[in-house]
Amino acid sequence: MPDGLSPSKQTLTPDLLKDFSRVRGDSLELAKGLSDADATVQSMEDASPSKWHLAHVTWFFERFILREHLSGYTPFSDDFDYLFNSYYDAVGDRHPRPRRGMLTRPRLDEVLAYRAHVDAGMETLLSGELNKELAGLVTLGLHHEQQHQELFLTDLLHLFAHNPLKPAFRPPELRLMKGDAAELSWQRFEGGLVEIGHEGEGFFFDCEGPRHKVWLEPFELANRAVTNGEWMSFVSDGGYERPDHWLSDGWATCQAEGWQAPLYWRFEDGEWWTMTLRGWQPVDPKAPVCHVSQYEADAYASWVGARLPDEAEWEVAAHDVPPDGNDVGTGRLSPAPQSGDGLLGLFGDVWEWTRSAYAPYPGFKAAEGAVGEYNGKFMSGQYVLRGGACSTPPGHIRATYRNFFHPGKRWQFAGLRLARDA
Repeated sequence: MPDGLSPSKQTLTPDLLKDFSRVRGDSLELAKGLSDADATVQSMEDASPSKWHLAHVTWFFERFILREHLSGYTPFSDDFDYLFNSYYDAVGDRHPRPRRGMLTRPRLDEVLAYRAHVDAGMETLLSGELNKELAGLVTLGLHHEQQHQELFLTDLLHLFAHNPLKPAFRPPELRLMKGDAAELSWQRFEGGLVEIGHEGEGFFFDCEGPRHKVWLEPFELANRAVTNGEWMSFVSDGGYERPDHWLSDGWATCQAEGWQAPLYWRFEDGEWWTMTLRGWQPVDPKAPVCHVSQYEADAYASWVGARLPDEAEWEVAAHDVPPDGNDVGTGRLSPAPQSGDGLLGLFGDVWEWTRSAYAPYPGFKAAEGAVGEYNGKFMSGQYVLRGGACSTPPGHIRATYRNFFHPGKRWQFAGLRLARDA
């Protein structure tokens, strides 16, 4: 099994069934109020329909756990093994990702019935004795579902943003809130020979290890994320019109896609507005900028005479910071102004781009079999983000978590924090 599933490194709760019920219930709560059409449409190839997310995480439990470990279990539908596989080549053929929005059947109510069927099987399994390896696999399935809860929100926002009615996922409320962003300041770190990667108890994905040594030169990290107001200055100064601060691939992408501001921003009646999970809202100048690509983040950093942090720098800075912040549990569903002392907003609000390519740590080895395809196969052409966002489920954030996307992607809740050499 991958390092993240090693029995010696698992801390299981006294009742795994309670964890299972809670996480599965959280997914159903997200789906409340969605029509069958809301849950079926696919707005772009990178996004998946809400219905598909709900079914795929269920398929994971059925395919890797119930079919293998629950005697007498009867699959809900043999067709679902093809429809809801994502990228596990070792399992078999699958429905093409770009055509997930064509799955008008099964209906949403059938997907919910599928979830109930699998949940019943899992409750039977979890009511008995589990060895540590199987308990670790169930735990992986729960963290996998939390990943898809976040994707559920990001993909649904992208879908609703394309609707002229600008529907709100949750009741609208003004995005502007009382409070101010802290003045930008810098915290110095001496660097040297440091260690990064997961250690100790608790769940972690295999790509978060092994723990290893890294040499860092002295550096400084900004006390907070870059704000919307600061980004407006970048736009006003022609940041999207001048190639001098852009990487070559970034500038080519900016020109090809016609970028002029972060995704979802629109300038109307002398004011910037943006689409959020609570509908069409004025851009809060004090809140962290969101929905920018790594290319844009790198260009902004160059524009202000700074740079993006390495992921090792970010992790060293975050090591002793409690992993809590503005996540889904706050109910805000958008980034909030970061104020106070010290390093602010490292966890929650927005995922923070780094300049580090998503690559294996020294000594990393993917597990054999289908589960080993989980992270290792994506270590090419992507960049690491750290810290979690307002779309991340509570308890799913930690200092060693390595999120990753292609540098041109913008639909995630991604922003940036500046770094510079000391």
